[in-house]
Amino acid sequence: MKDMCKNTIKDREFWGERPLFASHGLRLENVVIHEGESAVKECSDIEASNCRFDGRYPFWHVSGMTIDGCVFGDDARAALWYSEHLKMTACEVFAPKVLREMTDVSLSDVTFHNAVETLWYCNDVTLLNVRAVNADYIMMHCNGVSIRGLALDGKYSFQYSKNIEIRNSVLNTKDAFWETENITVVDSVIKGEYLGWHSKNLRLVNCKISGTQPLCYADNLVLENCTFAEDADLAFEYSSVQATVNGSIASVKNPLTGHIVADGIGEVIIDSFAKQPADCVIEIRGGA
Repeated sequence: MKDMCKNTIKDREFWGERPLFASHGLRLENVVIHEGESAVKECSDIEASNCRFDGRYPFWHVSGMTIDGCVFGDDARAALWYSEHLKMTACEVFAPKVLREMTDVSLSDVTFHNAVETLWYCNDVTLLNVRAVNADYIMMHCNGVSIRGLALDGKYSFQYSKNIEIRNSVLNTKDAFWETENITVVDSVIKGEYLGWHSKNLRLVNCKISGTQPLCYADNLVLENCTFAEDADLAFEYSSVQATVNGSIASVKNPLTGHIVADGIGEVIIDSFAKQPADCVIEIRGGA
């Protein structure tokens, strides 16, 4: 039920610079923001329902936003920056570089069609049933993120982020989780090369992993009941790892320390480049 105390603007169109600047307690219904900049800037307590945003930088420095059933067109780049307390549902976003330096963000049933460089430096984020395409460099330098049902297609995701939990997701993403800290991924599919390099406290549970050279240079890496595709070779180089793997691993190379258990390992490579302590126990389940 909408707030009857709000000033409502309905079935209107706006052009130019800052048409709704410094508005407070405002509801927008079926409003179109055409070309221009900073339509809803320095505002608070804003609702937008079934609106379209085509101008640049539509929501900057806003506190309190509910955005439902809206479309952000190709030109609405950098749409939501420097703001807090966002609830966004059932939206289609075609613009890049959305969501920067935000706090308290909730997204559900949102599709990002061009998610390049989206969700940077954001804190306290919840994603539910979100789809992100062309999502190169998505979610960098974020902290405190809960994700359920993410379908991600893009390279270099989650770099430098920390304190993230991901469940029931499909991540098609090269170089994911680089330089991250305190990441847990459960019941998910992770496709992509060079997964989790230089990570700290990365935990994967019931995950399917594919792509060459996964999980190298990792500190305190934990895998529980995961499976590896045939192309997931040369795993665990210079990592401290505790891993239980269902099925086989194509190859393991120079793990630093820890314990790896699998049903089979095609090749174990311990060469002259192995780093100390080089005491990882590598075990074939059943002793075969």
